[in-house]
Amino acid sequence: MKRVITILYKAAFWMLALAAWAGSNTAGLAQAATQPAPGLPVPSIAPSIPALADPAGIRAALAAKGILLGLNYIGDVFGNVSGGIRRGAVYEGRLELVADADLEKLAGWQGSAFHFNAYQIHGTGLSRYYVGNLMPTSNIEALAATRLYEAWFEQKLLDGKLAVRVGQLGADTEFLASSNAGLFLNGTFGWPQITTSDLPSGGAAYPLATPGLRVKYAATEQWTIMAGVFNGDPAGRGILDPQKRNRHGLDFRLQDPPFLIGEAQYGYNQGKDAAGLAGTVKIGAWQHFGRFDDQRFGTDGLSLANPLSNAIARRKRGDSGIYGLIDQQIYRLPGDDATKGIGVFARVSASPQDRNLVDLYVDGGVTFSGLFASRPDDAFGASFAYTRISDRAVSLDKDLIAFGATARPVRDYEGLIEVTYQAQILPGWTAQPNFQYIFHPGGHVPNPSIAGGATPIRDAAVFGLRTSIKY
Repeated sequence: MKRVITILYKAAFWMLALAAWAGSNTAGLAQAATQPAPGLPVPSIAPSIPALADPAGIRAALAAKGILLGLNYIGDVFGNVSGGIRRGAVYEGRLELVADADLEKLAGWQGSAFHFNAYQIHGTGLSRYYVGNLMPTSNIEALAATRLYEAWFEQKLLDGKLAVRVGQLGADTEFLASSNAGLFLNGTFGWPQITTSDLPSGGAAYPLATPGLRVKYAATEQWTIMAGVFNGDPAGRGILDPQKRNRHGLDFRLQDPPFLIGEAQYGYNQGKDAAGLAGTVKIGAWQHFGRFDDQRFGTDGLSLANPLSNAIARRKRGDSGIYGLIDQQIYRLPGDDATKGIGVFARVSASPQDRNLVDLYVDGGVTFSGLFASRPDDAFGASFAYTRISDRAVSLDKDLIAFGATARPVRDYEGLIEVTYQAQILPGWTAQPNFQYIFHPGGHVPNPSIAGGATPIRDAAVFGLRTSIKY
């Protein structure tokens, strides 16, 4: 416990020291950061460091040809101070290289673009080794590796209303995404835990993208329709961790049963001059054409917990899910855009209970952004998430107790509360203290560090600190 607190304290001290240094230089640096610079993403810390903003004018020269390069770094310190598998603290980091090319500017190919991004992931995941929860504490948590994520080509047609994207894709970058949920650090607020748990290898989502095709049609200013078809398993079947089976993101699998997803979006009052409060409603559904194991019964009709069972799970044809979400602004700063003020979000998703570990997922939260004139780019938020273990999986646990006469926990759900504050130190550089409380880590499963299997993993309290730099 003392070691965990010491690590967190030191991380907070150095973060505050950096913030204080930046604050003492805010006037000059902020003025430099607001100056437009060709070839730089927005926001970026580069204008605040003129000597490093564009060495030898490379970025400006590339921008003149339609190529934009970026480097992003995220560093997390997280500590589990109570509960979980055991107490401990970790550091994890992710360096990202991003390249975007406007092919119309580069090669005269009207309406076309290319995107590439790759990660260098390092450090240790708190959820994997210390907490044992389903919903990962950090949205960058992954096994250490250097890996390609997305590499795609996009062509726009019909005056830009229709966009067709093909290549190595992550479904999590566009589908099932809530803009207000993006403030939070737990991974479930990106690609929700129900899809991670139910789809092979977690689906086409960080850190595993896969070949796919996405079509997006902006029917009106308010209505947008998207559909995507992806290879159904980014890592393929096997006994190793999916991230080890596709260690560098270079498998480019095409032979697995497909995964289809479709989404309709309705956005209103999105413009800066809109009179009302901004909001977006999304509904969608997905279908996977592979085969999935029954969560309770074998091919002989007996419970998999029955000593007489052949222990071969019954196979189910296909899997599916439905979902809906809303992002709604409830207070808007006068004269400001849809991102400033107070916003709420809610998401819900459901899948069949017989072939899935998770059959119901719900999350929601509230965010406050730009409310203080002295800190216009800071944001604060509180959120929750609920992941329910399916009835079929719960019944298997009860069968294990009945047949084995052994005391063991029965799975039920995993819950989460997260509170976070994101402070801008400079444009392109933020610091973000974070607190999470996890109920029933793993869905109320036995603690692997305690012999006997009768003691569940206890509720966990996690403190963290993130720094994020965009260059």
